[in-house]
Amino acid sequence: MTDSTKQPRKAAIAFILLTLFIDILGIGIVIPVLPELVRELVGEDPVTSVIETEVSPAFGEAAATSLPTPEVLDTTKNFSRAGRYVGVIGATYALMQFLFAPIIGALSDRFGRRPVLLVSMFGLGIDFLIQGFAPNIFWLFVGRILAGIMGASLTTGNAYIADVSTDETRARNFGLVGVMFGLGFTIGPALGGLLGGISLRLPFFVAAGLALVNWLYGYFVVPESLAPDKRTPFTLRGANPLGSIRRLGAYPMVAALAAVFVCKSLAQRGLENVWVLYTGFRFSWDASTNGLALGLVGVMAIIVQGGMVRPVIKRFGERGAVIGGTIISALAFAGYGLATEGWMIPCIIVFGAFGGVSAPAIQSLVTGSVSETEQGRIQGALTSLTSLTNIIAPLFFNTLLFSYFISDSAPVQLPGAPLLVGSILLTVSIFIAINVFRQFPQKST
Repeated sequence: MTDSTKQPRKAAIAFILLTLFIDILGIGIVIPVLPELVRELVGEDPVTSVIETEVSPAFGEAAATSLPTPEVLDTTKNFSRAGRYVGVIGATYALMQFLFAPIIGALSDRFGRRPVLLVSMFGLGIDFLIQGFAPNIFWLFVGRILAGIMGASLTTGNAYIADVSTDETRARNFGLVGVMFGLGFTIGPALGGLLGGISLRLPFFVAAGLALVNWLYGYFVVPESLAPDKRTPFTLRGANPLGSIRRLGAYPMVAALAAVFVCKSLAQRGLENVWVLYTGFRFSWDASTNGLALGLVGVMAIIVQGGMVRPVIKRFGERGAVIGGTIISALAFAGYGLATEGWMIPCIIVFGAFGGVSAPAIQSLVTGSVSETEQGRIQGALTSLTSLTNIIAPLFFNTLLFSYFISDSAPVQLPGAPLLVGSILLTVSIFIAINVFRQFPQKST
């Protein structure tokens, strides 16, 4: 490869990474406050302790001082009800993403990545404004529906990365995407928690501003990555969400890895959906404390994704990184579910972050098996699978598991049940991955 070819690739990577960072930052800002806004809109009280507690400013330790009072029992019902609403709202967002992700992926294969990114970024800004001004739960639903439809920037961003990567740089570049996630989720949730302490609406307006600034940046700076001669026609059949998933069958190893992808995605989506409610119920954490915790997640993601992905994959290979990383994640999920004190959570976050080497390894395995002309469609298919898990996860982990296991009808109160189920799913994915790698031996180089 000539130097003249390398320089545009490097420039394109820098452009898209900054775009993804701003996008993720906006998403991260609203994470600590969205469940609390739901509680406000459905008439819930502010987050309070489930039992009488003394809570430190950060990573507080909850200590029971008496038997539950009537007020405590009412708070438990409030958390249970909020869990059901958050679950339904999350599933609504995911359903829209499932229906529209393959359409947007196919459009990016037809018209290029840049115009699709611009439309999705502008739509995301409008979505945050709708959520920020939402006077009732109906308008919050409207905002989440629009977010699901326009939530293609990350999918198209992955296709963009695949366009400008080589076999030698693919894993590293997807690791850099992980760094952008880490930076976004370091600054975003911490800033969201701080802003949420002022007003639950303020983080949404800040996120809207970031999304619209990102749109301007993309319009004036981000170049196209897909050459005209590599674009393919748009067809409704190819944009069908179920049809796009069937398209994975054209790549046998990718189709086999899809089962691993689904199990891991379902567990991760469950963790993300139940986190704020779980830590609020179990440890009496508020938006600020959750912002700090999620900020720590981001810091560790930067360290692992930015400094460890390349040497780990070089030492153990992509397949070894998938297996080893998933084992660490399974242990971390079990730790979250069984933790008895708030100070344990940051320790588990640090340990669990090392499981992050598996995500770029899987992406590298997938993109390395797919032709240049179908990266958008395959990424859209994987996003559709993620969306399916996003539909299932909030309903299963929040509306069913969390709400049930903190209710009076549960045989034992176990708020960590969703996280323990996530650990089981990750364990299942390990055995599936081992079987896939045996079925498709690595080619010798």
